[in-house]
Amino acid sequence: MSIPARTGTSQIGSVDARRVEDAFSLIAPKWTTWTTQTLAQHGGLMRVREVSEQLPFLSEQFVGKRLAQMHADGLATRPVGARRGAPYQLSEFGSALQPVHRALAAWSQDRLDLGTVAGAERIEDALRRLSLRNSTTVIQLLDTHGPMRHVEINEATGLGGGLAAHRLHRLQLDGLVTRSGPRHGDPYLLTDAGRALGPVYTAVEQWAHPIPTPAPAATAITTAVRTRTGPLPGANSIRAAAALRRSTAVPGGLFSHAPQPQPRVPTAVTARSAPGSSR
Repeated sequence: MSIPARTGTSQIGSVDARRVEDAFSLIAPKWTTWTTQTLAQHGGLMRVREVSEQLPFLSEQFVGKRLAQMHADGLATRPVGARRGAPYQLSEFGSALQPVHRALAAWSQDRLDLGTVAGAERIEDALRRLSLRNSTTVIQLLDTHGPMRHVEINEATGLGGGLAAHRLHRLQLDGLVTRSGPRHGDPYLLTDAGRALGPVYTAVEQWAHPIPTPAPAATAITTAVRTRTGPLPGANSIRAAAALRRSTAVPGGLFSHAPQPQPRVPTAVTARSAPGSSR
């Protein structure tokens, strides 16, 4: 099946979906944004205990595991030859997340009705909605080709009927995709929030790969879906770090909490941004 692409209307279709999702896999794990923000606000080396004191709603053991994973992914660094218990600080790679966090916060503020929540929590909620594997590919299809039926999306992505249906269901729950009518077979299309994701995807791809790779104009669904680029830089490549995960600086003003002990996060907030079992 080959469906002619519409004239490009946003940055969504020009990004490398796999590169974006590999980048999401590094920054989307819950509490990574909070930990990154704490290190950024401090601006220097911090021991696990010191980071944990700024995030009293997390155990010191959990903070240690999150920092160790950020270190493995290249987001944080430690002194050369450091022994166990050595402090952490953001790496250049981790500090460069500022434009990504700004784009996520702006998109969430403009398109999602979350009420009053901390900036870091808003970013983590946005990442939860966007980071499910193959979601970016589906969003690209609908942005490029307009309303599509499930069978068309299934064939274009090669996900298989069950997985494609699951992705579409999650995208609907997260407010990024809707149906054009009430019937079961009615086509899917992007919501306003989904159509506004261009700046977010662009920021993520540029963080993952500072020199953007021009993408050829799509002439068919398969062209839009399957165009890929080379290895990614950072943490010996984001793709390598993402594969390892599967197998085994933000400015203070962006966030609503200062680098000091914080009140416990309300259950309603943490429940809303908790990752689903499919992540």
